[in-house]
Amino acid sequence: MIDKDGYRPNVGIILCNAKNEVFWGKRIREHSWQFPQGGIKQGESPEQAMYRELHEEVGLHPQHVKILGRTKSWLHYNVPEQWVKREWRGSYKGQKQIWFLLRLVGRDCDVSLRATKHPEFDAWRWNTYWVSLDMVIDFKREVYRQALTELEHFLHAHPHHHPSLA
Repeated sequence: MIDKDGYRPNVGIILCNAKNEVFWGKRIREHSWQFPQGGIKQGESPEQAMYRELHEEVGLHPQHVKILGRTKSWLHYNVPEQWVKREWRGSYKGQKQIWFLLRLVGRDCDVSLRATKHPEFDAWRWNTYWVSLDMVIDFKREVYRQALTELEHFLHAHPHHHPSLA
């Protein structure tokens, strides 16, 4: 499903823990790290797509997370032509994404990279919110910077509640 401008609707997921560290997944058999993301299917809302991708890529269910915020509008990135499938060349430019900031309310052990038969990641780790984007493939770096910038204030609007400190 590509829009009239050549962009495929997609969701991006920034998952943070109680320390405001963010989840990074290592692409299977590659040396690049990224946030979970994936296409929005026909008839799916961005939120429905986000929950589906969260389960497919990270193994988490809605009860494991709390939505802190989302981007107001689409963020776009272009895919270099050599990365575009031959049959899409000329009509496909890249992705347009709605980004979600989630708080993990479950535990680290709830994460499962093998929740489906087609895993996207073969490793994961927590990183500081403003981790260097050098490990992200170059054509996605600007959209990552935009999403992190737009969503950062939600981290402080929704501080994590520690029942043991109450």
